Amino acid sequence: MSVTCPPPAPSQVKSPCINICRMHAPTGLCEGCARTIAEITVWSKADDATRLEILARLPERRASLVEQGVFTAAEPSSI
Repeated sequence: MSVTCPPPAPSQVKSPCINICRMHAPTGLCEGCARTIAEITVWSKADDATRLEILARLPERRASLVEQGVFTAAEPSSI
């Protein structure tokens, strides 16, 4: 008798990606979602807790990008 594991439940935490995928060289952050390459890479395999940790970092990063004149990540309402 073989036991099969059910597939993981779909995540309830949605990606912050807004399809503006361009890295801001001075900060290493995506100009669209404010994530790092490492965070973008891990996202699809991350559990909800990890995704929430990543999302918690984004408001401060967006504010930093606004200060630097990178406005694509400036409006959280567009995400």
